Amino acid sequence: MDVILLQNRLGHTFKDATLLQQALTHRSHSTLHNERLEFLGDSILNCVVASLLFDRYSKIDEGDLSRVRANLVKQQSLYEIAQRLELSHFLRLGEGELKSGGFRRPSILADTLEALFGAIFLDAGFNVARDAIRALYIPILDTVDPKTLGKDAKTLLQEYLQGKKIALPQYNVVATHGAAHNQEFEIECLVPKLEIQVFGTGGSRRAGEQAAAKLALEAVQHAFIKSPGTARKSKPRTSQLKLAGIATIQPDAPAKELLQLKHAAIKEGKNEAAKASKMASSATNTCASAPLSAISGAETAPALKAPSAPEITTAAMTTTTAATAPAAGPASATAPTTTAATATVAIKTPVAARR
Repeated sequence: MDVILLQNRLGHTFKDATLLQQALTHRSHSTLHNERLEFLGDSILNCVVASLLFDRYSKIDEGDLSRVRANLVKQQSLYEIAQRLELSHFLRLGEGELKSGGFRRPSILADTLEALFGAIFLDAGFNVARDAIRALYIPILDTVDPKTLGKDAKTLLQEYLQGKKIALPQYNVVATHGAAHNQEFEIECLVPKLEIQVFGTGGSRRAGEQAAAKLALEAVQHAFIKSPGTARKSKPRTSQLKLAGIATIQPDAPAKELLQLKHAAIKEGKNEAAKASKMASSATNTCASAPLSAISGAETAPALKAPSAPEITTAAMTTTTAATAPAAGPASATAPTTTAATATVAIKTPVAARR
């Protein structure tokens, strides 16, 4: 690709074309490579970015300014800028590096960008180099928050939870995958108070924890956005979902469904209690209205039977018979027999009915 296009993107046309050519040359290509220009460009980049941050963020202290600058000049940030410039199309690589995909390697692209900054400084001076760097970084600064830029996900999650007065998260290694020289760690991140559980994976334990922390932070923030001031739990406890044996609510059930099932359970419990009470009352009335037959001698009154119903037990009706003995003497007459009957009903009422 024509280097004129690259110069237009950088905002500078080189007077000395050999400087541009050297800046684009990797050490695998020839002895006249860009490593010395990279050293110079790195120093210029740090100076310009520090000045830019100092002017832009007047209320940020030295520690935070250093953190933001370190994030802006790290390899990943430079690699992303190099991709925007499509720098891989202009690299001069050796045959071996070219075959191994060096034109896509972040370290090579980041180093080449720094070498270009050094080449611009040598070709046109500090002010031109400063303007070229500022033009590339100002759009980035317009889209970032200096309070969080450069902080890793674990730090951000910890600060957010502390601000909400919630205990710090817990990290656990769930599993490891792959060969010993190329392992992948699966990490669990728990926020017990909010019942949030997420999993992240990475090439190291630290990388896995960072991935899990990022997901956990998103879940926590989402919980507070949905219910400001009070975090909504990410999933209800299973033990709280069984309502009178009617249904088990799924962890992701919406609040409306939870409420409907709860009302159904209460209604069902009331209906069962009402049925039991009605059956108990019916049994009592039947016993009270049953006729008692007069019996003489050894005869007993037939037992009354209460209607069968769940949870109701009818005790055997008992009758007691009292008869007057015949008077002694020849002329004695048999006194009329007097019979007394006593009926007893035992009713077992369900707990719901008693309440």
